[in-house]
Amino acid sequence: MTKKDAQKWFLKILQERVESSAKALLDADGDWVVKGFIDLYEKIYTISADTKVVSKLVELMLYPHFEAMGRENELDIVPCREQNHYPDLTFVHKEGWKFAVDLKSTYRISGTKANTMTLGAFTGYFRNRETTSTTTFPYGDYAGHYVVGVIYTRKELSKEQFRTWTVKELKTIPSVVKDLVFFAQPKYRIAIDRPGSGNTKNIGAVQSIEDLVKGEGPFTKLGEKVFDDYWMNYLTADMARAAELAKPPYRNLATYKEFKKIP
Repeated sequence: MTKKDAQKWFLKILQERVESSAKALLDADGDWVVKGFIDLYEKIYTISADTKVVSKLVELMLYPHFEAMGRENELDIVPCREQNHYPDLTFVHKEGWKFAVDLKSTYRISGTKANTMTLGAFTGYFRNRETTSTTTFPYGDYAGHYVVGVIYTRKELSKEQFRTWTVKELKTIPSVVKDLVFFAQPKYRIAIDRPGSGNTKNIGAVQSIEDLVKGEGPFTKLGEKVFDDYWMNYLTADMARAAELAKPPYRNLATYKEFKKIP
């Protein structure tokens, strides 16, 4: 199978698995089935709706489903060695194709818009595609880079609900998030042309929930090669000064096209 065929095949089975697995994470009312942490004394502690907490728990809950996907499709799973290494999961096909999957989560800020997600660095391993200092395998070894994301609504809980519960009260414990929507898309298809937040050197993602789910970001029609070139050469103001440039050569897709003389 060609690289293009491998990319299409993996995206298809990933999207199908995410769609079917998501149902196991929701109750009949659409709330998250996670209610808290339990200790040896059967005390249950209400959890936080912090995106890092939600993302890690979703990752742990989806992992058995990804393992099943691997067994059914001759894919080995290689978790990342360190917490901040890229990607969260690597799938290796028997033919040698490698697929990077990062798990992301964010919350709704309106009915149609999500809080900004970041899609990984545009420096380091993204530019030096042969390094393994912060990656499981070199970035350039992967046939495709994908994001499995979850968008949720944070529930407003009262102070009284943030307490210790018993197992008998399990079904009455409120979930801290609800209305979870899952998606799986190639990274370049949900990326935007500016960093995710502040002065961080991370690629930003579209905020439209519909565009995240459908994979309809500004690079979708331009393709992954343009996405790679754009972000491999993108400079912040500080990076431009360090390179002894008066200003970055471009700051968005419009100025990038002018710089590259793209019609």
